[in-house]
Amino acid sequence: MAHEFVGCDRDQLLLMPPALQEWLPEDHLVWTVLGAVDQMNLERFERAYRLGAAGRPPFDPRVMVALLLYAYSRGSRSSRRIERACREDVAFKVITGMRCPDHSTIAEFRRRHQDDIAELFDDVLGLCQEAGLVSVGVITIDGSKMKASASMDQNRSYRGLVREILREAEETDRAEDELFGQEHSGDELPEPLRTAEGRKQALADAKRRIEERKGKAVNDEPVAEMEVDPGSAVLSKPGRRGGRREWLRTARRELETHRSLEQRPVARDRDDRRFQALGRLEENLRVELAANDAYEHWRTTSRDIRGRVMKGNHKPFLAPEEPEGQINLSDPDSRVMRTQGMPPRQAYNAQAAVNDQQVILAAEIVLEAADFGQLAPMFNRTIENLKRHGVSEPPGAVIADAGYWNTAQIDAINQQGIEVLVPPDGAMREGKRPGWEDGPYQEMRDKLTSEDGRKLYAKRKITIEPVYGQIKYNRGITEFMRRGRAAVQSEWRLVAATHNLLKLHSHWTANTA
Repeated sequence: MAHEFVGCDRDQLLLMPPALQEWLPEDHLVWTVLGAVDQMNLERFERAYRLGAAGRPPFDPRVMVALLLYAYSRGSRSSRRIERACREDVAFKVITGMRCPDHSTIAEFRRRHQDDIAELFDDVLGLCQEAGLVSVGVITIDGSKMKASASMDQNRSYRGLVREILREAEETDRAEDELFGQEHSGDELPEPLRTAEGRKQALADAKRRIEERKGKAVNDEPVAEMEVDPGSAVLSKPGRRGGRREWLRTARRELETHRSLEQRPVARDRDDRRFQALGRLEENLRVELAANDAYEHWRTTSRDIRGRVMKGNHKPFLAPEEPEGQINLSDPDSRVMRTQGMPPRQAYNAQAAVNDQQVILAAEIVLEAADFGQLAPMFNRTIENLKRHGVSEPPGAVIADAGYWNTAQIDAINQQGIEVLVPPDGAMREGKRPGWEDGPYQEMRDKLTSEDGRKLYAKRKITIEPVYGQIKYNRGITEFMRRGRAAVQSEWRLVAATHNLLKLHSHWTANTA
């Protein structure tokens, strides 16, 4: 018996023009993305373009924003993969109106509008609030290590960077032997490089030779640009108490804050990245020395509450001969981070605060591997985001795991009438932490072992952990593709925005079904 099949004639011309609205079902994610973009105020993207500029007209920012939101929602972040999808995927064709921006256009739009793209998180959060998804009953805070776009074997010490730069400048092993001398191994710094002025002059000369050989314009800007003033905001505040370590720790922390505000991009040229890394290490040393000078001045001029000269075991400070520590050449902002049960890797700490509907209320990037000290900053940022969208109701409780224990920060949140649940003992520890037996630690243990405390803390596993699971495993976003803290922050907030957009899509389609 003959079978009848539905055939196809690929040479048949379309008699009617195609309608993009008929290509996808009404409940497809594309329509949610396009509807969300239509409700956003994207004038900030348009300000970057000059009126009457020469050249080919750029793509409409609304098209590019919708393209990025949909691509990231599907886990496609490579500009080349997005370009390929615009040629092959019907959903991408609907977004672009069958046009195909190339990968360089997509990458340049993402780089050029880095800060504006980060604000898309706030735009999507506002749409979620209008849809009734931004409840504030219980807020859960957690962090996850996300691999940076960098390899651990690109970490260099100051000496390693100096050797690479001088070797590149001289081009031959013979010149390097002349530099270090036959009697030396090459591991020690040459005599001219053991002072700040000597290092600055030698490295400036090496940079000039490298740029001249490449045919580049010679850039005479100094290796380390930031000037440290003992009275500047980089150093500890006058009258601050604490030992030398606390002053140095505060100076380093405020230096990182200063760098995050600068948002200096990572250089594309490898030689430029070497000098950029050297500049950072030199800057670290100068800030440390200036912080120590400020501490010494405080010790010699301050008096105790009785007007007596400060006393105590005041050990002399031995200034290092050269900048200490290591820095990554590919992404100088990334850090070597360790996670329980996993090998160390070059990464960032991606922080998130979510509500009981798994909507992300705040998304931040921190450079410290430990979550200690991040409870109050994440809570404050969450409250700021909520107030910006008209949510003035305080949360009923804040939940975090043991890594967030910080007595001062917990007390500060408790004083606002908000309950905080943070275990003082880690899950991997047997028994109590030494010295953490009584006081606020035991009070928290009693709260967590009560019936209400157990039920409330159990919400952590069903709110924040599924969010990271959906991002990292369902969508395959396990590492960042951009480099530099500002770029990674923009990318993480875009990832968080698309997570919320998927929640909004589920909400809209469920209500229209």
